[in-house]
Amino acid sequence: MFGFILAGLLFSGYLSSVKLFSDVCAFGASCPYFLGYPACYTGFIVYLVLTIATVVALVQKRLSNFFLVLITGASLFGVLFSGKLTLNEMAVLFSDGFVAFVKTLPLCSIGFIFFIVIFILSLVIGKREDKEIQGEENISDDNNEISKTE
Repeated sequence: MFGFILAGLLFSGYLSSVKLFSDVCAFGASCPYFLGYPACYTGFIVYLVLTIATVVALVQKRLSNFFLVLITGASLFGVLFSGKLTLNEMAVLFSDGFVAFVKTLPLCSIGFIFFIVIFILSLVIGKREDKEIQGEENISDDNNEISKTE
């Protein structure tokens, strides 16, 4: 999961820096806005939150429930955010044809795919964590039953 988060951070960081320093969007792509700012800035902030949460969890060598909820929530926001922008890109595809996609890379859809993968992985990891916690509780319950009988 961290690989996808880091790739997303680098990708959105590149897009944001190109827009910030040259006032044009990277790769000649269209530049959608969100709350008055280029959408790539929002994507970068979301990936930054995901990166910080994951690094802290890795340093702690444990994915606490707080960080798992934060990662799942931020990636869900990313899916919804970039999904809406991707729908806008799809409208261009259907109106101008596939040539529009060849001329202009669908950058929001790339972020959308990354956010979907991160979201799914966070759900899978959450399920695995739940099973491990339940397994530890069962072991603890078994140990309590053994100590009561002794």
